Amino acid sequence: MLNVNQYFDGKVASIGLQTKDLPATVGVMVPGEYTFGTEKREYMTVVSGALTVKLPGEEDWKEFSEGETFIVEANQSFDLKVAIDTAYLCKYE
Repeated sequence: MLNVNQYFDGKVASIGLQTKDLPATVGVMVPGEYTFGTEKREYMTVVSGALTVKLPGEEDWKEFSEGETFIVEANQSFDLKVAIDTAYLCKYE
């Protein structure tokens, strides 16, 4: 069963699914700035576009482009800046 969600007034949309190893979401974000919280460890991979990310406990922003992955531990929050329409895959552990 697919689980469809929208956040930030429809500027972020995701579809939840079960992969062969972990639960996941695939989604898209339009340009904007967003803060997300985690309940589980998240592995976020940029599929298309780019995300500028401020990870928990870090002062500097880092850009992740197509094919790159970053990890956010459980029970944390992180900030994103999105300059262009971006697609992502997020796996939860």
